Amino acid sequence: MPTGTNIKTYFDGSWHDGDIAVMKAADHGTWLGSNVFDGARFANGLTPDLDKHCARVNASAEALMVTPTVSTEEMVDIVREGLKMYAPDAAVYIRPMYWAIDGGMSAIVPKEGGETGFAICLEEIPMAAPGDAATLTRTRFRRPVMEDAVVNAKAACLYPNNARMLAEARTKGFTNALVADALGNVAEAATANVFAVRDGEVFTPVPNGTFLAGITRARHIANLRADGVTVHESVMSFQDFHDADEVFLSGNMMKVTPVTAFDDTHYQIGPVTRRVRDLYWDWAASTG
Repeated sequence: MPTGTNIKTYFDGSWHDGDIAVMKAADHGTWLGSNVFDGARFANGLTPDLDKHCARVNASAEALMVTPTVSTEEMVDIVREGLKMYAPDAAVYIRPMYWAIDGGMSAIVPKEGGETGFAICLEEIPMAAPGDAATLTRTRFRRPVMEDAVVNAKAACLYPNNARMLAEARTKGFTNALVADALGNVAEAATANVFAVRDGEVFTPVPNGTFLAGITRARHIANLRADGVTVHESVMSFQDFHDADEVFLSGNMMKVTPVTAFDDTHYQIGPVTRRVRDLYWDWAASTG
């Protein structure tokens, strides 16, 4: 069942109405999981960092030994063509995807130079309202390391682990999970990167190869620093989040999500969190 509505799918060189079938039963990606994707947004008439998201899906494909077939520039042009089918004020999730079709070495490894599947799915998904917030709890599941999984890609095969985190959090009455890396330090939330604010300064876990340091995360850091805010990328403990004045999540889907609770610690939606959102959309509008 789709997440959004009013779906348009780019496949085999043209745009189609609806959520069409794009994979076959014997495709490598169907039964061996060589699927990668990325997510960008069309909102307020803007497509912030669309080129970076398109470039990252190509890098993700290469990390899974899948041959990317569409350049960043071509992909951006295809997306912009598809967005013409939506109202200017629509909020659209943009999802380019690759998967291997041919198996190679013992079928497990995608065939080098083999055929690659490519599609783009557009679907209307509203942006969150400024007051919409998340609540966090701890989970027994952790982020893997490079030796265990392809953590350097936005790969579909990583998401069942995230789903376990979310399911556990929701059975405890929370909406998301604050997740540890293999050493027990905070890595991110189950669905987004995470920031804490204390005494007017901003802190976020340093990228250590266990999670994707997101495109939107990087944009927030750049915007905050340009606005004169001190941002630290550092090793962070769970206690650091209990001690924070504000906590917010950063991800492509909603850009900024305030956090109002981490287990028994509660937060207000504070001035830095609100400022991060304003800075992001001001930056997006300034770039067209």
